[in-house]
Amino acid sequence: MPEKALILEDGTIFNGREFGSPAVSFGEVVFNTSMTGYQELITNQVYHNQIVVFTQPNVGNLPIQSNIYESIEPTIKGVVVRNAGMIDPDDRRSLDYYLKRHNIPGITDIDTRALVHHLRSLGRPVRGSLVPVADEHAFDQLNATVLTNQQVAQVSTPKPYPNPDVGPSVVVIDFGLKNGILRELSRRKCNVTVLPFDVTAEQIMQLDPAGVVLSSGPGDPHAIKSSVIEMIQKIQATVPLFAIGLGHELFALANETDSERLPIEYHGNNHPIQEIVTDHIIYAQQTMGYRIKRSAVNRQRLFITYVDLLTDSVIGLRHKYYPAFSVQFFPDGAPGPDDANPLFDEFVELLTKRKEL
Repeated sequence: MPEKALILEDGTIFNGREFGSPAVSFGEVVFNTSMTGYQELITNQVYHNQIVVFTQPNVGNLPIQSNIYESIEPTIKGVVVRNAGMIDPDDRRSLDYYLKRHNIPGITDIDTRALVHHLRSLGRPVRGSLVPVADEHAFDQLNATVLTNQQVAQVSTPKPYPNPDVGPSVVVIDFGLKNGILRELSRRKCNVTVLPFDVTAEQIMQLDPAGVVLSSGPGDPHAIKSSVIEMIQKIQATVPLFAIGLGHELFALANETDSERLPIEYHGNNHPIQEIVTDHIIYAQQTMGYRIKRSAVNRQRLFITYVDLLTDSVIGLRHKYYPAFSVQFFPDGAPGPDDANPLFDEFVELLTKRKEL
């Protein structure tokens, strides 16, 4: 395998071997502590414009599977692993072949433990680049690169599309939708229509939905146009609403509750989460770049429902007056524990009760 390097904007160089595409890429470097589910993570739109470091040392030993994609076209900018399994240019199910097909570069034979320790020590978001040679020109290009803050506009569907079934009508707003959300709604027979992120409340209500889901997605919630916040404010007062990930952060902003950037992003499947009402502990997949503090919650409008025990961040909210609630984590798993899966049942139950009124 040819040599490749991961360079960071602070001047650090990690040398390794190339797999996947030979392309040069730029992105924010984050790490994920998940032990399983590399395919779901690589295809999750939450990693748009990011280079992901896997702390699990062996990635790619299991082949790519056709039924667990979280998006059709992955937008991740690079994959960093200690050992890349199944490096076979003729194996169409290998991670190496998959990355080549989607023009995503990868680097292996990296000391990922040292890399993660370095990223944590910096305590701030870090840009990086995957390059064939770590020379002065490569660093000049990295330092000149400006990463967009309009990730949602780049990954959201441009046009509406259906995911039909025979149950209650549900509109899903696509901020970077992962397919696990659609799978869970389908298992509950929901008749789903997926709409672009910049849709208006009036356009949503023309479809006469029984409920609305705000999907997960990438980037800074403050970078979303104000019209999206206005849409959420109107919808939550009209029909049941369930918000996930970025949707949770936007739901908070719509209810005068601010969020802030974490100094180090948290990505993994093993996050302990406490349900406030019952003190019950669950585990779920978490991808946190931004968080809401307890002190920032508008308690005139919102209850706190879940707290991340690693960061003390508010990762669950419920409206006091409307049938609307949100979670920061992924209740669909994909990958990860399914402890929080009943939240989809709770949402569908809200739809059913509302129909009976």
